[in-house]
Amino acid sequence: MKTFKITTLPGDGIGPEVMDVALAVLDLVGSEYGLNFEIKSELAGGASLDQFNEPITESALQSCLESDAVLLGAVGGPKWDNLPQEKKPEKGLLKLREVLGLFSNLRPAKIFAPLADASSLKKDVIVGSDVMVVRELTGGIYFGEPRGHDKHEGFNTLRYKKYEVERIAKVAFELARKRNGHVTSVDKANVLDSSQFWRDVVHEVHKDYQDVPLSNMYVDNAAMQLVRDPKQFDVIVTQNLFGDILSDITAMITGSLGMLPSASIGEKHAMYEPVHGTAPEIAGQNKANPIAMICSVTMMMEITLNQPEAAHRLNNAIESVLENGIRTIDIASTDSTIVTTDGMRDEIIHAFQQTNKSIIDSRELVRE
Repeated sequence: MKTFKITTLPGDGIGPEVMDVALAVLDLVGSEYGLNFEIKSELAGGASLDQFNEPITESALQSCLESDAVLLGAVGGPKWDNLPQEKKPEKGLLKLREVLGLFSNLRPAKIFAPLADASSLKKDVIVGSDVMVVRELTGGIYFGEPRGHDKHEGFNTLRYKKYEVERIAKVAFELARKRNGHVTSVDKANVLDSSQFWRDVVHEVHKDYQDVPLSNMYVDNAAMQLVRDPKQFDVIVTQNLFGDILSDITAMITGSLGMLPSASIGEKHAMYEPVHGTAPEIAGQNKANPIAMICSVTMMMEITLNQPEAAHRLNNAIESVLENGIRTIDIASTDSTIVTTDGMRDEIIHAFQQTNKSIIDSRELVRE
């Protein structure tokens, strides 16, 4: 039996609710595939601030460093909005990315066919879309020095070193080789020196990936093109701030942030989390959509744990449930069967188990 160490950071708002779903899915996958998960739960974000007066503690960081993967719910909320910048819940997330060296953020946005009507975009625009945003995660304006503000001014520094651009570009080109074979590098090279530097380095790296077509696009145009014709994109690679914004725009493709997972990958460590926020307005009401959290588990199964069959079955289970018209309230239509967070969990688990039964039945037919 393979054993994996997983640190969970349930976080704030609906984070603990969707994390409970993730743990139920892990328990099921473990029992069916002979995997043992050693789970250690730690606090991060507002929950950590309330208990320890820090957005993440050194002991929590150490647990993450000692794990095969980290699962994060969501952090933040209006309760902590008035805290000093260095004490905000999101600082814990930035610290986690920095300490674990999670320099690449992978945010897929693939339309589930049964949910095409849930998007505010036209169906013929989004059906067939499959975009992967590769966001540089540990550099750029979020980390650049100097920074600060007073009553008279505020300033941040957008800075990239060559190795930071090189390694994220390589991630994008490698991913494109496994997908549809095209990379779009997004920048603002017409006005920003840092973006011209970004573009030059990406093109230098591209010399080793001549089989993968590369195009450049300014970020303002990319934002427009994502809602005009998302099918034109395969892999988008871009800097931290631009990737933060563009990956949320891709939520328009799926119709809900509740559908989008993400993976933050470094050379030695990985963290998986849904893209959605903490949704404090529905926290504790059993209304949250857990699909993004389940899809984050799916990405973990595929990328870190090397369990592609389990990942494929989980994706099929989600698709099957959606095809049957089962929805949480955020993605519901007039003819949907609306279920709770726990209800969606149970439906997907049942569909996963039925997939296993179908496999067994087909094998029996082959034997006969």
